[in-house]
Amino acid sequence: MKIRKIKTGTTEFAILYRIIDAIIIAFILYISAKVYLGSMSTMHMVVAFYACMLFLLVGEAMDLYLSWRTSPFLTQLKVAVVSWVVVALVLLTTAYFSKTGEQFSRVVTGVWFVVTPVCLCLWRVFLLLVKKKCIELGLSRQPAIIIGVTESGLRLADQIHEFQHLGIDLVGFYDDREPERLDLQNGSVPLLGKVEQGLELARQGKVHHVYIAMPLRADNRIVGYLKQFSDTTANTYVLPDFFIFNLIQSRLDSVGDVPTLSVYDTPFYGVTTIIKRLQDIVLSIIILLMISPIMIAVAIGVKLSSPGPIIFKQNRYGLDGRRISVWKFRSMRTLEDGAVVKQAIKNDPRVTPFGAFIRRTSLDELPQFFNVLQGSMSIVGPRPHAVVHNEEYRAIVECYMLRHKVKPGITGLAQISGCRGETDTIDKMKKRIEFDLKYIESWSTWLDMKIIFLTIFKVLTDKEAY
Repeated sequence: MKIRKIKTGTTEFAILYRIIDAIIIAFILYISAKVYLGSMSTMHMVVAFYACMLFLLVGEAMDLYLSWRTSPFLTQLKVAVVSWVVVALVLLTTAYFSKTGEQFSRVVTGVWFVVTPVCLCLWRVFLLLVKKKCIELGLSRQPAIIIGVTESGLRLADQIHEFQHLGIDLVGFYDDREPERLDLQNGSVPLLGKVEQGLELARQGKVHHVYIAMPLRADNRIVGYLKQFSDTTANTYVLPDFFIFNLIQSRLDSVGDVPTLSVYDTPFYGVTTIIKRLQDIVLSIIILLMISPIMIAVAIGVKLSSPGPIIFKQNRYGLDGRRISVWKFRSMRTLEDGAVVKQAIKNDPRVTPFGAFIRRTSLDELPQFFNVLQGSMSIVGPRPHAVVHNEEYRAIVECYMLRHKVKPGITGLAQISGCRGETDTIDKMKKRIEFDLKYIESWSTWLDMKIIFLTIFKVLTDKEAY
């Protein structure tokens, strides 16, 4: 039998969603210009076109158009708003540097920026209410059964209960094993009988979805069940037992007609690479313009505090484990970057008094925004470690090198989660790596923005840095 490609989980009405989003973005600008200016100029039309294209790109990168089966509804609303915020920031930055901002009415622009995300959310809420009403009227109820009381089956049951708007009614579980061998969670799992009984329900047309949740080692049984349910009209799914793997940014792909599953991968491919890079460039330029007086003051302070260079370059591992030079304001009297690097400790005698201040407030990291513009770093990502520490911990901490699937960052999820300061134990380093991998696994533009804002508050209140 010919192997067929596996389709991804894009929503059934993905094209319609994109069209409606684009219409809303352009229509709000048209109405705003019509009301306040009397007409929509050619420049407004050009901006509307680019805004629509950029929103669709950002939305695609942030999985805005995936099926509602894959994420909570509130998350989708949040993603829609964040996608529009990114578009607005890019447009404002472009207008500033191209000196075209004066050609647009601030009132029209302000109304457009504020009303658009509201309308993008409102039409999605309306669609959800219509879907819920159909479910209440019994127009889209879809009874489902799960074959196999397994970890993946139990997780699926939890998700079905959580995603009520999908209209899936879980009838129960069917399993050929004896009940005493199963994790029935003190009777909370609705085990209704043997698989043959579930098959009979499907044959009678009383089941719309059949989910086969068996471990990978049970491939013969899975094939047998599939043959049996091919004699029904039920939609039949196989739940891959992925929970045995430590998945990092997993996604379905294919090589020709052969489907593949990435286990260790980067979140940045295709349009997401462009979005991340644009985000870094735009934010770095804005931040550098804002902090340039502070950087000048810090540079003077470093020069006056002790003899030596103002900027200190350190070798670090970057994307894909390639060596990069990371820039910092010098905070110590000595410059260590060789085969032996001693971590900074509290009251470290090598640190100058002014150096202690800029380390505590993270001002020593500010030159790394030039690393970001250069492209060797990102604003948000796993913090780069000394090369010698990398070689030490990669042999001890499992999955350590996977943190290099993305560019190192000025700040990261680990830093806002309390993992800052000296890593004097293996457990502390393991905790950092855990947060780094969690960031890679769950990356989104929204998460980056959240980390950036929380970093600002963390710097002002954290007592662990030295």
